[in-house]
Amino acid sequence: AYWHHPRFSSGEHGNASNMSAIWKALVEGGADVALSGHDHDYERFVAQSDSGTATAAGVVQFVVGTGGGTLRAFTSAKPANSVVRDATSNGVLSLTLNAGSYSWNFLPVAGKTFADSGTATCH
Repeated sequence: AYWHHPRFSSGEHGNASNMSAIWKALVEGGADVALSGHDHDYERFVAQSDSGTATAAGVVQFVVGTGGGTLRAFTSAKPANSVVRDATSNGVLSLTLNAGSYSWNFLPVAGKTFADSGTATCH
């Protein structure tokens, strides 16, 4: 799934609680990944329920607001469910979907070195 305002974010705008019902429907439907932007940074979360509890049955969220606008520094401590975050590198997220898994690779612009990549199995 993808949309603009992130359900969870430790960026400038923070969590979008109005996305809770959609997140709950995604969890109940067995979705694996949600992509959003809005905050001008990059952040990946562990799989979470609509209330933000880490659970293997939840949805992994990527906040990818790094497409060219001015990046904004994080102003709060990294939340427990945030795996990685960066506000220093513009770039894009390459996402590959397979029958029973997915992989991701953050591709920074030339001259930047931030990286985040991995593979996960689907529900």
